[in-house]
Amino acid sequence: MANELVIERIFDAPVETVWKYWTEPEFFKKWWGPQGFTCPTANIDFRVSGKYHVAMHGPQGTEWDKDLWSTGTYKEIIPHEKIVVTDSFADEKGNVVPSTYYGMQNFPLETTVETTFEDLGGKTKMTLHYPSTEGISEQDLTNMTGGWNQSFDKLAESLKDL
Repeated sequence: MANELVIERIFDAPVETVWKYWTEPEFFKKWWGPQGFTCPTANIDFRVSGKYHVAMHGPQGTEWDKDLWSTGTYKEIIPHEKIVVTDSFADEKGNVVPSTYYGMQNFPLETTVETTFEDLGGKTKMTLHYPSTEGISEQDLTNMTGGWNQSFDKLAESLKDL
């Protein structure tokens, strides 16, 4: 649908494991960020009204060779089924900042991200959904989609290590 972003992936791991990679910092750090990016910090208070504050660090020697922080608040959690969270760019202290803080076009200050998990008998269908992408340019949507898919490629690789 217009003004939405939806990405579906099937992972070769049980839903409980994929869930853990979204909700526990030591697992989250293994996959967060596109190819070439690392996740040096992941603070996750995984409960409704809890907050997350995470950093991804870009490849050395590039314009992204710095920590890029994001933050949000968990709005809905249905264990092993659904996570709804707000998402915003942030500074290192967790304060919401505009995307221009990182030299990017002006994104909305806050978006909502819904992630659902479906048990496929030892595999997991995961769907990432931004119900509204209003205010995000076509180019930025393309970049977001690519970044998420690269992160999910890293998630799939991390799940193979189990």
